Amino acid sequence: MTESNDTSAALDELSFEQAMSELEHIVGQLEQGDLPLEKSLQQFERAVALSRVSQQKLQQAEQKVSVLLRQGGNDTLQPMSDTENHE
Repeated sequence: MTESNDTSAALDELSFEQAMSELEHIVGQLEQGDLPLEKSLQQFERAVALSRVSQQKLQQAEQKVSVLLRQGGNDTLQPMSDTENHE
């Protein structure tokens, strides 16, 4: 397995929350501007990968919710109405 595949596999094993936490940490490092250029590029690459994985995990969760809603019935999740969102 190549290093890229190893990295992808490791990223897939992270929970959504873990990926977002690491992404926030990296963004903080990059915003400080104290990292050398090469390290900044490495961190930026990692941040992009974390962002993609997080987006995929979020889309998967949204799909699961959609399936549950389509199944109908009182025991499934129901979307909040606009009035409930503003209360």
